[in-house]
Amino acid sequence: MGTDYTAHRLAVIGAGVMGTNISTLALGHGVPVTLVDLDDAVLAQARTTIRQKLRHAALVGALPDRPQAELTTTTSLADIADATSVVEAVVEIAETKYKVLAEASSLVRPGTTLISNTSCISIDEMAAHVARPEELVGTHFMNPSYMIKMVEVIRGSATSDAVLAGVGDLLTVLGRQSLVINDSTGFVINRLLHPLINTAAMLVQEGVASVEVVDGLLEGCLGHATGPLRTGDLIGLDNLVDSLQVLYERRGDESCKPCDLLLEKVREGHHGRKTGRGFYDYGKVAS
Repeated sequence: MGTDYTAHRLAVIGAGVMGTNISTLALGHGVPVTLVDLDDAVLAQARTTIRQKLRHAALVGALPDRPQAELTTTTSLADIADATSVVEAVVEIAETKYKVLAEASSLVRPGTTLISNTSCISIDEMAAHVARPEELVGTHFMNPSYMIKMVEVIRGSATSDAVLAGVGDLLTVLGRQSLVINDSTGFVINRLLHPLINTAAMLVQEGVASVEVVDGLLEGCLGHATGPLRTGDLIGLDNLVDSLQVLYERRGDESCKPCDLLLEKVREGHHGRKTGRGFYDYGKVAS
């Protein structure tokens, strides 16, 4: 049970960092993917990125011994209709997620598992915009998804047992472990992580310590594999700011109000690894 990868057909909406990550994970585990975005140029770049990530995943032994599946790219959301599961992986802006999920839920067959890969926005909040709230569940994949085994799964108040079992089966096929939490804005990971990164950036902004020293202390003293600021670069500082804004607006937590240094980096287009520069200089745009 839970290991028949041929029974799954995945649709991923959004060809950004997480959309290509999740697509790579699925394709490498033999699950065909239909990847949807608004722009043909973005999809062309996504194909290149996914090929590179599949090669990397294979080199580090992160893929099982099974044939890689086929990737289909499209600008038509209607092409998700035959998917067994749909993952929404668009930007962390509530109105954008509402619109995409509403349209997706109107296109898929009843019984299709509808997944929001969300960093902070409440599942119940998004469920108000879909045709069948019981079919919506949240996942929080980490980056890179094909390397990090654990996935945070968020159960909304309306999420059915069948859908929760369905997402669990999909994650098993994808070689992931999962832990289920109840819905709460920011969930577990980002209610802990995002204020930490914001505070780390404040310490740099205030001149208390350099980027390297802040990260070095968290790594050396607390055993963090990656310091908070390098983690922010990996997440994408633009995505981090969007998520912090969600947490600040909905929870009123001052530790989540994006600091000036983060806002300045986003304004300047220094979003982290994906743009080649964030708190660190990576020398080139990361794929």
